[in-house]
Amino acid sequence: MCYKVLRKCLFMLPPEVAHTVALKALKIIPLFSKKQTAGMPVEVMGISFPNCLGLAAGLDKNAEYVDALSALGFGFVEVGTVTPKPQNGNPKPRLFRLPEKNAIINRMGFNGCGLDVFIDNLKKIQSDVIVGVNIGKNLTTPIEKALDDYLTCLVRVYPYAHYITVNLSSPNTPGLRELQHGHYLDNLLQGLKAKQAELDLEYNQYVPLVVKVSPDLTEKEVSEIAEILLENKIDGLIVGNTSLSRVGVTELAYGAEAGGLSGQPILPQATQVQSYFVNALGGAIPIIGLGGIMSGEDAQAKLEAGAKLVQVYTGFVYQGPELIADILAGTAQHNTVQ
Repeated sequence: MCYKVLRKCLFMLPPEVAHTVALKALKIIPLFSKKQTAGMPVEVMGISFPNCLGLAAGLDKNAEYVDALSALGFGFVEVGTVTPKPQNGNPKPRLFRLPEKNAIINRMGFNGCGLDVFIDNLKKIQSDVIVGVNIGKNLTTPIEKALDDYLTCLVRVYPYAHYITVNLSSPNTPGLRELQHGHYLDNLLQGLKAKQAELDLEYNQYVPLVVKVSPDLTEKEVSEIAEILLENKIDGLIVGNTSLSRVGVTELAYGAEAGGLSGQPILPQATQVQSYFVNALGGAIPIIGLGGIMSGEDAQAKLEAGAKLVQVYTGFVYQGPELIADILAGTAQHNTVQ
């Protein structure tokens, strides 16, 4: 079935219902889950990725569909955000489509099954796809105690992850973005890096730590964050997350809804913030480019702007597996000459 036809049917459903139906469809529609072209391999953070394209966290929050998603051709799949305890997230409705702009606004709020169920799901993965695990804090945990939640997640998921992403940039958990700055960031990363070193010795396995930041940062904020990332020897950086910006969507139905904006409208600002980090980090920390990728050309632009890997989410919702094939074809030559 052509994804455009399937999308038309899915978009008749409420967004969260469509999300669940689409993921379940991956397991039952052989044509939809047919393996795509593999793309060109690339090594980042000491990991050999089969290609540069990943699925961003948020689509498979509970690590239930990794095998089905990997069959579509992604070089890596990031699951989560997982929090120590289960939580329902924000009240519904909390997910809104803006199809005129290929965009989504969400205020999900780290809804998920919690660590116990999440890890059981990780244990069931059968494919050899690279799996990133995105970790966060529970809503009820004050930011002064946030390190406790992140450490709990780090310890539990460490044996099952190829890399672990510290999500500090969702706009839908009050106060979370404060953790991107100053002493909050420095203290958090010091604690996580110390525990990573202990776990490396325990498992004889080094699992890179990646930090995920907002696309709403100023150049000055980027400079300050970059200094702390370098001091703490962070292994990777994802730029960015959903945005509080409403540029280009305020006139649309749902355009003024609270939450994070993703998709085509945030591509310029996300790529600009990525460029700020490229300059500030001087190549010392590899960057994963995220935000607004809707085509192979968009992914190529992220790579040319200094990203080593790219991720998609909203573009995949709107375009399906065709986007994967387009990106892999468009980026193959770029990665060949790296």
